[in-house]
Amino acid sequence: MADYQHIAHGFEPVFDERSRVLVLGSFPSVLSRQNAFYYGNPRNRFWRVISSLTGEPVPKTRDVASKRALLVRHGIALWDVIESCDVRGSSDASIRNVTPADVGRITSAARIGAVICNGSTAGGLYHRWLEGELGLVATVLPSTSPANASWSLARLTERWGEVLVPLIEKTGEAHD
Repeated sequence: MADYQHIAHGFEPVFDERSRVLVLGSFPSVLSRQNAFYYGNPRNRFWRVISSLTGEPVPKTRDVASKRALLVRHGIALWDVIESCDVRGSSDASIRNVTPADVGRITSAARIGAVICNGSTAGGLYHRWLEGELGLVATVLPSTSPANASWSLARLTERWGEVLVPLIEKTGEAHD
């Protein structure tokens, strides 16, 4: 197994002033860090879930501009709970020595009304490091990671849709 490395996040959050929902992961995987954008592992189901729920095509793996535009169009901000940490490879279980992200960068520019954590690790880290600062209780949804093999794409999409679709619809109404 790889040794621990102290790694900084490496790329910016996605948001604009119209963002109303903040989706937080834990920390970028090795492939995401290599691709310099969120959910860069083609086996991660995040982009397929979001595309299905928004009725938009799945962006190509390395098409960062399309991924950003998809999120912004639907009022979704995206970042991770951790700004830097010690980690072995992509293992969330190995994360230690956490420096939390400065989510104030997002909340000072956008009226975030809901927080969704992508998986229990992100949820636990959010509760520990950021919930008190934001004052919003997060909804923790099943991880879209390929490591979460017990959840099929259909099941993930259904569960994420129960929470995210009403929030996206509210955001859309606010833009009308």
